[in-house]
Amino acid sequence: MKENDLINTQRLTKQSLNKHWLVLGALLAGTAVILGAFAAHGLSTILTASQLTTFETAVRYQMYHGLALLLLPTLSDYVAPKWLKRVAVSFCCGCLLFSASLYLLVLTGAKWFGPITPLGGVLFIVGWALLTIGLLKGRSHD
Repeated sequence: MKENDLINTQRLTKQSLNKHWLVLGALLAGTAVILGAFAAHGLSTILTASQLTTFETAVRYQMYHGLALLLLPTLSDYVAPKWLKRVAVSFCCGCLLFSASLYLLVLTGAKWFGPITPLGGVLFIVGWALLTIGLLKGRSHD
């Protein structure tokens, strides 16, 4: 493979990976807006104040991490792709376990969703720790 072909392949891989995380980030942030509106306008008369607060917490953390996914590609000059991917996976899985378990806990009343929530929180923390490590290591460790 010629050097130019290798560079073009790496660029395409970087672009497609970035697009993948951008799409997921946009979906998470967009659905957070929808779920927040649903909570404010559709659930506020049905849920208790405590349940509504829990639901809003799920929305807030989903939004934070959706926006973080949208911003990850801007760090590609400073962080190796493998680290960005690890961060993105941690954030996505964190949203699934943290936010989704809180939505389901509030909407179904099934208490067994409660113990799942901290696992998502741990994944959020792991994602931020991985981002810190990736930033410290820099691009030189591709």
